[in-house]
Amino acid sequence: MSKAHSAAGQDPERTKHGAPLLQLDDVDTSYGQVEVLRNVTLEINEGEVVCLLGPNASGKSTTLKTILGMVRANKGTITLEGERIDGLVTTEVVSRGVTMVPEGRRLFGKMSVRENLAIGANLRTDKEAIQNDTERVLSLFPRLKERLAQKAGTLSGGEQQMLAMGRALMASPKVLLMDEPSMGLAPILVDQVFDIIKEINEGGTTIFLVEQNAGMALEIADRGYVLQTGEIVLADTASALLDNPQMQEAYLGAVG
Repeated sequence: MSKAHSAAGQDPERTKHGAPLLQLDDVDTSYGQVEVLRNVTLEINEGEVVCLLGPNASGKSTTLKTILGMVRANKGTITLEGERIDGLVTTEVVSRGVTMVPEGRRLFGKMSVRENLAIGANLRTDKEAIQNDTERVLSLFPRLKERLAQKAGTLSGGEQQMLAMGRALMASPKVLLMDEPSMGLAPILVDQVFDIIKEINEGGTTIFLVEQNAGMALEIADRGYVLQTGEIVLADTASALLDNPQMQEAYLGAVG
């Protein structure tokens, strides 16, 4: 079941959070002359799971890439803990606490599980904390612990997704961006991945989730935004979106 939500579409503890942890304000992004995002404004408060939903080619992945500095915004601001991060290179954004589990996993297939995890921590110098995070990741993903010496490219699809998530967690992110974590996975593995996402969040990591499986995403989220042709068209609590007739018709089928 989804978490308890405020009817206003915002975190009921917002006044305790202060400013949002991550905020996009009036962001436009283009690829050459093609405008992909228009006036995108959204916020993620500390401790939340927030999902970004919408059809294919609506701009969801571009939103994550813009946050991470892989694509530059033409207009607007992106702030992390109140400080602007738009205009920074990706490594600097990561070092400030934003990391992504990319669509398609993008592991180093010829490197071992252990080496892929180590790459996730390559901007860190806190050796004791890195070791603690390694133990945390291996407790979250015991299958990876059994396969530390195995090449990432020989893992199953589900195991590769676990490794991609574990690698991102090794960066000790303040905000974890996730791009289509259930893509290409068998239904039983989809359930497992969403259970792990929920567990990661309950362990203290704030998550911004892009996902085609709207019903599953809203079941674990606090709030959601819906993107169509580059613009935010709906924003509400997850429970309200699950009950929204427009959402049910467009994305949820029998869910809700």
